[in-house]
Amino acid sequence: MNNGMKIYKSACRMCHGGCGVLVYTENGNVTAIKGDPDSPLNKGKICLKGASSLEHLYHPDRLKYPVKRTGKKGEGEFTRISWDEALDEIAAQIKKIKGLYGIESVAIGQGTGRHHYNHTINFANALGTPNWLNSGEALCFTPRLLSSMITLGGLPVCDYYGEIKPKCLLVWGHNPVVSGPDGEIQFKVNECLKKVEHLIVVDPRKTIMAKSASLWLQIRPGTDNALALSMLNVIINEELYDKEFVSHWTLGFHELAKAVKDYTPQWAEAITWIDADMIGKAARTFAANHPAALEWGVAIEQTPNCLQTVRAISFLPVLTGNIDVPGGCIQGMNIAPEISALSKRLPEETGKKRLGADRFKVICGPNSLWPSAHIASVFDAILTGNPYPIMALLNFGNNGLLTYANSKKVYQALMALDFFVAMDIYRTPTTDLADIILPAAAWLELDELVIVPYGAPHVVLAQQQVTRLWECRSDEEVFIDLAKRLHIDLGFTSVTEALDIQLKEAADHYPQFAGLTFDALKEKGFISVPVQYYKYRTNGFNTPSGKVELYSQYLETLGYNPLPYYAEPPESPLSTPELFREYPYILITGSRSPYFFHTEYRQIPTLRKNDPEPMVEIHPDTAQKYGINMGDWVWIESPRGKIQQKARLTEDIDPRVIHVTHGWWFPEDKKPGYGVWKSNANLLTNSEKPYDPALGTYQLRALLCRIAPVTGDQDKDKETGKTTPSKPPSVGKPVSIDFDL
Repeated sequence: MNNGMKIYKSACRMCHGGCGVLVYTENGNVTAIKGDPDSPLNKGKICLKGASSLEHLYHPDRLKYPVKRTGKKGEGEFTRISWDEALDEIAAQIKKIKGLYGIESVAIGQGTGRHHYNHTINFANALGTPNWLNSGEALCFTPRLLSSMITLGGLPVCDYYGEIKPKCLLVWGHNPVVSGPDGEIQFKVNECLKKVEHLIVVDPRKTIMAKSASLWLQIRPGTDNALALSMLNVIINEELYDKEFVSHWTLGFHELAKAVKDYTPQWAEAITWIDADMIGKAARTFAANHPAALEWGVAIEQTPNCLQTVRAISFLPVLTGNIDVPGGCIQGMNIAPEISALSKRLPEETGKKRLGADRFKVICGPNSLWPSAHIASVFDAILTGNPYPIMALLNFGNNGLLTYANSKKVYQALMALDFFVAMDIYRTPTTDLADIILPAAAWLELDELVIVPYGAPHVVLAQQQVTRLWECRSDEEVFIDLAKRLHIDLGFTSVTEALDIQLKEAADHYPQFAGLTFDALKEKGFISVPVQYYKYRTNGFNTPSGKVELYSQYLETLGYNPLPYYAEPPESPLSTPELFREYPYILITGSRSPYFFHTEYRQIPTLRKNDPEPMVEIHPDTAQKYGINMGDWVWIESPRGKIQQKARLTEDIDPRVIHVTHGWWFPEDKKPGYGVWKSNANLLTNSEKPYDPALGTYQLRALLCRIAPVTGDQDKDKETGKTTPSKPPSVGKPVSIDFDL
């Protein structure tokens, strides 16, 4: 190109959607980001987060160099050090702790799935510690993944990719036109919705999708399992199921029929707040309109009956014969694997030491299909030393003070660590508790394969490094450098080698990709294979029986109930009526903003101006009781803590429900803390037992709360001494987003 101009094909990673993009550079500087019209996922479209990538890349507040703590922990005082100094000290501390306590006393943590997700697991297993953890591991996506593997042998996803689109789409606890997750991005969803004849939405809030639905089931938060069981009751009792598929390809249908016999719509009505006739109509509509698909989200995964909730919902497309059919719930083509997790490298006895392994066997046990440590047990071990001490945490891309439940306990645990390393793109409330902070590369600065949809892939995109600023590095490079110092084998010695190994394994399954290297893929941008349907007719399902296991032999072997059942959330109007009198509203949190990704990007002007302040949604009738007006600052309090957010009055929420936005901190506030104690939703949440017996999931939703207006000095927050959170800097007018519904 003239004047040093060049265009790169890449994949945007401002979230984990996977939109193909064209990156324009001039003399080594990135000048523009545009959607790639050749991408099979977004076809040239791009959201505002993606369009703000340059602000992110060149933001002056980015971490630029490794730094080491000089003041007391938590004071936020650091001094610059070299990469060699940082890595040498980290390696020395790991060796020291291993010698004194055992390698299991070193934990490896990370945030939501990005480029380094599997590299973190790979490093932990190569290091020999069984304790790697993710803030959402038992609470976000993994329950759906594990449940699907147990039940169907693999994750089903909506068929947005073939010529036939779903006739009926059931969207449950999800708002994909905003979140655009995991390769099932909002542009594909919008394209599908234009052809859907029946849209059923299950959500306590009247979301963008619910407003377009032919049937909106406004559920009481935390009772998703009751609704699913009652819909199964209708489908089975009225014989609306696909008899041929059920007869030939499922195990345990008669046991399931017996188990759901008493879960009638009339039973569910009192529990879920949904009219029994509407429950019946939803079940019949889904069963009668083929092909039908299920689009489910994180909301169903955050109560202590998590696994059985997910399993019950997953049975709906199974019984109606909508598995691996055109326009239904398809299983993946497994075009390329993630890098090896090295799970077999970990000695069996070491795996038994994993925190939670003796109790939560589906996610923590030696026979887990995706083993990780139990989050709450890790923090307990840090604070108590039981069953053994956790002395160090290496944390990659996780603002844990905001992403883990019960933030005050998380703070206590992080402060109690002997050694804490945090790697991130910006300084955050969490990094400032660390002993060493490492500067992470942004997505435009690193190479990676984006393999989507997650769990059911048939597209691989090249995300490629087009620049590298300051002394930032990718997390993978840090793992490789630490591995050299610790004399451990990751299975590769460079990032490019790891990517080439993945592509070679793709060629083992698909000969047309023979000889493909990452360097060659960068020129192509992506590879994909057509979806093949009805794969089970040839191969069966990847379960012990070769069938869809409605009655799970795997769960039975581990000592868990092989069939779904209903359990009321442990903190609720029904379970804790005395507490409900004191905290008379049901609290929900976790909805996505189109401008942020969890706790990220609140320092980016273009994004922050569209969503400048934390908002709490309250029904007008509820607000009137307390004299709360639109835009007033409001206290939201649970038995665990108290925060402030700004009132948004809306009839799109039940008067008995309060919705707070999550992930809020204030980068513009003075250090230390960045306003983490002001509006952080996880000050309200709970990480204590009871836990899901198989997964260790705690109750993160459908908790109880109360509200009050912020009125003056008498209401000053005990943590901050302030009555209102800091306002963001002036950043101009908002940019509108057309969701194309």
